[in-house]
Amino acid sequence: MQIRPSSDADFELILQIVNDGAQKYHGVIPADRWHEPYMSEAELANEMAAGVRFWVAEQEGRVTGVMGIQDKGDVVLVRHAYVATSTQRNGVGTSLLHHLEAKTQKPILIGTWAAATWAISFYERNGFSVVSDEQKNRLLQRYWTIPARQVETSVVLVDQKWIATPTD
Repeated sequence: MQIRPSSDADFELILQIVNDGAQKYHGVIPADRWHEPYMSEAELANEMAAGVRFWVAEQEGRVTGVMGIQDKGDVVLVRHAYVATSTQRNGVGTSLLHHLEAKTQKPILIGTWAAATWAISFYERNGFSVVSDEQKNRLLQRYWTIPARQVETSVVLVDQKWIATPTD
């Protein structure tokens, strides 16, 4: 597996992987938060314009996973982490996460849907911890730009660097 920064040519592939991987959320996250497609071209372009930098995992010349990071000054956010459904549970997400962890000395924060128990378990297996609701609300308001309904239905996970020196 090769992990590399995305290029402009990867835009459509990133969009495909996000929308394919997000199918797992359908019927799990609140119905009022689901839409088709899960991420539109405009939404992806806006995320990139806001500083989300994507990394892609390639296997045999095919993009099999994507993970974005967004530098927010004192922390880094993992954003839009998705693996193609055909290659899930084969280490792609873990490889991407470890690669991005090695790219920063800053604490890493991850937001995900509270109902996405598989995602929460994945991050917990990789050393992240869910914060309290009070901390979650503060962190989501400080570092993310998401609707209030999404704040209500999300969790935030933090790495050991954040636990050792919380910035909120």
